[in-house]
Amino acid sequence: MLAVLARLGEQLDECVDLPAWALPDADLTASLAAVHVLEQRLGAIKLGLIREADSRALAAAHGATSTAVWLRDQLRVSGRSARRLVELADAVDAGPPVIRQALLHGGLTVEQGQVVAQTLATLPTQAGPEVTDKAAQLLVDWAGRFEPTILRRLGDRILTHVAPELAEHAELIALQRAAERAETRRHLTLSDQPDGQVRLTGNLDSETAALLRAAIDPLCAPVGAHDDRAPGQRRADALGDVCRLALRTTHLPDNGGERPQLVVTVQLDTLTNQLGAGTLDTGLRLTPDAVRRLACDAAVLPAVLGGNGQVLDVGRQRRLFTGPLRRALVLRDGGCAFPGCDRPPRWCDGHHITHWTDGGMTALGNAVLLCGHHHRLVHSTEWAVRIAPDGLPEFLPPAWLDPQRVPQRNLYHRRP
Repeated sequence: MLAVLARLGEQLDECVDLPAWALPDADLTASLAAVHVLEQRLGAIKLGLIREADSRALAAAHGATSTAVWLRDQLRVSGRSARRLVELADAVDAGPPVIRQALLHGGLTVEQGQVVAQTLATLPTQAGPEVTDKAAQLLVDWAGRFEPTILRRLGDRILTHVAPELAEHAELIALQRAAERAETRRHLTLSDQPDGQVRLTGNLDSETAALLRAAIDPLCAPVGAHDDRAPGQRRADALGDVCRLALRTTHLPDNGGERPQLVVTVQLDTLTNQLGAGTLDTGLRLTPDAVRRLACDAAVLPAVLGGNGQVLDVGRQRRLFTGPLRRALVLRDGGCAFPGCDRPPRWCDGHHITHWTDGGMTALGNAVLLCGHHHRLVHSTEWAVRIAPDGLPEFLPPAWLDPQRVPQRNLYHRRP
């Protein structure tokens, strides 16, 4: 084999020296396909060598703890890649011969071979060798037309094609096992990051995931012509909006219906100018802009501390933009008042046009309803809000967007 590989290497040297730029389009396409097929055939040979090395326990002979560890050092690949190669070699070896033959002759890519082998491993024991062979041949045939993701989806229902009498029972068993795995593995983790962010990770069962999608999907669409958020950013904002809505209800345990308390510690001279940075009860720090935005429609308990931390004054807690004032805002604005936004009132916060820390009044003439996205936008950009002489809010775009800064209104919630 080494002599054959050496000759193959010499021929590859000739290919390396050939300029790709000189190839016509048709030859370039054909050459790319030919290289890909050769690569997959060589990959199949490599899997066979790995399987043979594993069966001979070469790893133990070289002092390695496993074949994957030995491969990692021999091939200088990551541990994850080495483990994947060993698993794939085992799967191909355990599968019907048609898989290995298709790999060796270029009719199946290595990735497709893994899909076929994994699909066959999920077949019920009562399927028998004849059904397994028929399924393997059909999957190999499909591999000539479909890429691995679609091939895997087709494989999920392979029994409906080769053994319909077993398909329904097998599907029920598979669904039950999947539900049990999801139930066991479900978790949600919030991890504080050094840069002030919080990483959200976890696994959800199908039912909970469907509930989450149903809750956030209506809020994931771009909001108006000025929404340049990425899809992932819109999903993150939608999750926050859903949580804000839940906190407005009276159905949550403990402090249900109460907005989160925000502890803000500032020096007295800073307080006289503007609200300083804030500290949550989790210890995370918030920027002054974030504190001002959250304070627009929140229960606030002001506390003024002296230089050594003693409490000098504690104000009384008060709820902003609730009751009759909140209802008046809803009647006037009908939802988020930002131009082009269709968010209904339940997704909106009351925003002080002149912030209350700057002396702004908690009054209808100093208030506007804004959804979470546009609330952040108004606080962090040069968009300005004002109440027009007719008592309705209008927005002035930044000068870079409109040098004339022509006022704009939301026409979605009312007819022009």
